[in-house]
Amino acid sequence: MTFTEIAGQKLSGEQTAYLDGLFAGLRNRGLSFGDVVPAPLAASKLADLDDLIPEERIKRELHPLDAYPLLLQHAAADQAPDKENAFRFKWQGLFYLAPNKEAYMARLRIPGGQLHSFQLRELADIADRLTSGYIQVTTRANLQMRLIQPKDTVEFVRRIQGIGLHTRGAGADNIRNLTCDPTSGVDPDELIDTLPLTHALGQLILNHREFYDLPRKFNIAFHGGGKIPTVEDTNDIGFKAVRVRAAAGTTPPRDGDIVTDQVAEGVYFRVALGGATGHKTFARDLGVLVEPDKVLKVTAALLRVYIAHGNRGDRKKARLKHLLETWTLDRYLAETEKLLGHALVRIPTDARSSNGDPKSAAVPHPHVGVFAQKQEGLNWIGAVVPVGQLTSRQVRRLAEIADLYGSGEIRLTVWQNFVLPNVRDAYVETAKKALLKVGFDWRQSNLKSGFIACTGSSYCKFAGADTKGHAIELMRWLDQRVTLDQPVNIHLTGCPNSCAQHYMGDIGLLGAKVKVGGETVEGYHVFVGGGFGGKQAVGRQLFTGLSFAALKPALEKILRGYLEHRQPGESFQSFTTRHDLGKLQELLGT
Repeated sequence: MTFTEIAGQKLSGEQTAYLDGLFAGLRNRGLSFGDVVPAPLAASKLADLDDLIPEERIKRELHPLDAYPLLLQHAAADQAPDKENAFRFKWQGLFYLAPNKEAYMARLRIPGGQLHSFQLRELADIADRLTSGYIQVTTRANLQMRLIQPKDTVEFVRRIQGIGLHTRGAGADNIRNLTCDPTSGVDPDELIDTLPLTHALGQLILNHREFYDLPRKFNIAFHGGGKIPTVEDTNDIGFKAVRVRAAAGTTPPRDGDIVTDQVAEGVYFRVALGGATGHKTFARDLGVLVEPDKVLKVTAALLRVYIAHGNRGDRKKARLKHLLETWTLDRYLAETEKLLGHALVRIPTDARSSNGDPKSAAVPHPHVGVFAQKQEGLNWIGAVVPVGQLTSRQVRRLAEIADLYGSGEIRLTVWQNFVLPNVRDAYVETAKKALLKVGFDWRQSNLKSGFIACTGSSYCKFAGADTKGHAIELMRWLDQRVTLDQPVNIHLTGCPNSCAQHYMGDIGLLGAKVKVGGETVEGYHVFVGGGFGGKQAVGRQLFTGLSFAALKPALEKILRGYLEHRQPGESFQSFTTRHDLGKLQELLGT
């Protein structure tokens, strides 16, 4: 069979010849043409498609996992996708960037953010040969690579899979990258090692087709009690490890322990549902305790309830949080237990949470710094990647540092940085110098360590501002003018999708187009007082539509006002929460 057109577009003679040669080569390798043709939809199913919204219709006409042959065809013709195939190719982790760029962005799947040095080296080579030469760390402890030409997509996916990573299901109506404690297995404070659970869940998802047809995107995170937060309460499903202790127990309780005689002692996971901070919503506790060995089955059941009952008629109301606006948590739990075939362990009504001291004092920005591991003589080093952007050279050097001074491994974090584990005491000082030399600062800064920025307008069509460029400029501006003695998190996000979770930052900046003297310029809306975990709060909008030029002195004044008017030792969040917006505008106004 000879192709003469793709997606309704006529092919040139050169393109047709190229495709003929491609499929001839496949036949020589023992593959028939039928092996790379998507299965047609049964005629009996076509009648109902007109009643579906476009995205659901596209998925019913051809499941996106079956669209790989179309990707082959587009790559062979070096052809940009039409709107429908652009949606389908997101199941391969490929996002077409038009109108910003006539190329793809690829998002990877890296469960738990765990990477090895051989993978880093290949990623650096892929970046140089097939992408922009840059790699970006995301707020899901993940990587994104940009400017992949249509002709290079198949080779890109093949090389990613060749090092044990995946792009499959990294976008659209799928379960996004699974996150957990970046110091899992090495943190003295942790209750349980969550990395094995994360990998096991990743394999479950990878091998079950049903988990690639959700009503909308879905996030899952684990927190095993380690020092570095995973912001699990911002996820659709958040698992948080807790220890149950008997009321008459002899071991001093730790902060957050559940004290009761109604449940056997041990480590369990609390489950929270429906987080979506872009929608100003944190996950709510389901009121159950799940044994670690039952987490996979419980997760699968929770997902299947959402798959069956989530809204497929309105993309703006399709997240799990929207289902939980019409359902009670009790109903969702009941549907989950029906699928499981048994009841889950309820948190007893007489249980109480301990207010005992945690094992270690709170550390400002614990994702940055040098910390002793539970393994004697070993340490982990958390280092900043400014706004999450890496060059291929830095990635190669990081692989070398991990081999020389660690165990050949790094862990990405949701704070857009990385942790280098298993550094021997004797190598710590040398590793610190090596990291600084390549541009990764291990020294915690109350200001610079708290910056997070999404992709921004350079590559994202939704963004209203150049968030990464502006974040770097703001860091330099503020660092020269303000000295903080309390950590402050500043999150820059380009649009209401809130990839950088501006609502949970101490200061959240939402990109916008602003009119200044009749000219449209990039600017931001300013939010204050957000938080997560034990300080969970949605930021309130303090100022509207500041141009970036006006934003720099405005943030300086906000931070100076906080230092001047706060109570002794008061955090920025506590200070802003203590005042209404009118008073804050008076104290911090520009």
